Amino acid sequence: MSERTATAVLAATERPSAVLPRTRNLRAVLLFSGLGIGLVVTVLLAAGRGQLQIPADEVLGAVLHRIGLDVGPLPAHPQGEVTLWTVRFPRVVLAVLVGGALAAAGALMQGVFGNPLAEPGVVGVSTGAALAAAVVIVFQIGLLGAWTVPVFAFVGGLVTTVLVYLLSRADGRTEVVTLVLTGIAVNAVCSAGLALMLFLADTQAREEIIFWQLGSLNGTRWVYVAVVVPFVAVGLAGALVLARRLDVLALGDRAARHVGIHVEQVRMVAIVLVAVLTAAGVSFAGIIGFVGLVVPHLIRMVIGPGHRLLIPASALGGALLLLLADLVARTAVPYADLPIGMLTALVGGPFFFWLLRRTRRTAGGWA
Repeated sequence: MSERTATAVLAATERPSAVLPRTRNLRAVLLFSGLGIGLVVTVLLAAGRGQLQIPADEVLGAVLHRIGLDVGPLPAHPQGEVTLWTVRFPRVVLAVLVGGALAAAGALMQGVFGNPLAEPGVVGVSTGAALAAAVVIVFQIGLLGAWTVPVFAFVGGLVTTVLVYLLSRADGRTEVVTLVLTGIAVNAVCSAGLALMLFLADTQAREEIIFWQLGSLNGTRWVYVAVVVPFVAVGLAGALVLARRLDVLALGDRAARHVGIHVEQVRMVAIVLVAVLTAAGVSFAGIIGFVGLVVPHLIRMVIGPGHRLLIPASALGGALLLLLADLVARTAVPYADLPIGMLTALVGGPFFFWLLRRTRRTAGGWA
């Protein structure tokens, strides 16, 4: 590739509006507007739904009064405001953070692998976190009190990802196919370890492990939100920094190297960001599947593969999807809290089957 061609490629990736059709730009504006409005409306509705019903205008009034604006009605119920700020809002905010993190991680994975079927679980983050959490639960490790399970889960997810990356390297390079196959092998080992923990566990520990595996936002507190926020912020910021390089990487490793991009370094940084984003969500919410698969692919079908739009749009879409799933989990069955991972799997499973069939019918599989 000549220097002139390389310059043209870099310029194109720096000016996405110059290469995107006008209709696609309009789609992007409409998509971001729709997702943003939908997320705000869903936050107000989700915060008001539950055993204690609070109208959306009173929820909005509580928020406005808290930030110093004397506008709108406060919750009429004596316990309304306490319920909102101690129970509902922490759960709603964590659902937004975890959903956005998982979807952004999925967009990164699909960009690195060049495959719409890729999702964060490929590098073993979820199963590694689950195994670490199960070890804590079974052996009743309490080094950090109530923080022991989420901290061990976070570390377990990161360690598993690093292990997959190191095992897949050969001659200073990491091939995508080798990385995927190594991830499958490590996932299998972690799953076997998890099965062993279930075998060793007593009834109470077994129920806790199974419920944690299915995912739940029940019992969320503001302190959990405060821990997750910086990891998600760093992960999203890093993903946006990598966006232009991922666009060039889509042209192929050889073309990316010709324009001066260190492919191996980009791939390594992207996988670490995926681990940080996914582990931050999994450590407090348990395993929630398919968000990182479904959302980025749907967003790509609307606005195309440019990662500087795809990553933030995926984060918004993931936040909206998980918030809706959590709302259903809290309200579908009276006085019960359904596992949120089960609901996302019910939606994601059929979608994955459709996506697999669609990919087989099209060359390359990208929408």
